[in-house]
Amino acid sequence: MSTFTLADLEQRVKDRAQASAESSYTRTLLDKGVSHCAKKFGEEAIEAVLAVVAEDRERVIAESADVLYHLFVMLHARGVSLAEIEALLETRTKKSGLEEKASRKETDR
Repeated sequence: MSTFTLADLEQRVKDRAQASAESSYTRTLLDKGVSHCAKKFGEEAIEAVLAVVAEDRERVIAESADVLYHLFVMLHARGVSLAEIEALLETRTKKSGLEEKASRKETDR
């Protein structure tokens, strides 16, 4: 089992964001702006969904890794940290999923 964590991925994105565009794909994505990062995330999410439906397990894993990477690039572009997301998730685990979803405003769903 791997010891690589989502926190490690977040740190890797932060580190690569400081590199030059000539040496860092992450930097090239960030240089194109938040909208481009969001578009790339959406493309990867679609590829992951299609892989789940029609591809083998290894392809699902590969596409899922792409989704997570592009999610962290997009979050970095917006200044959102993993810790902030984890804090929100922690509050949501204090009630059942159905209860939590029902408690959100209609526009938050």
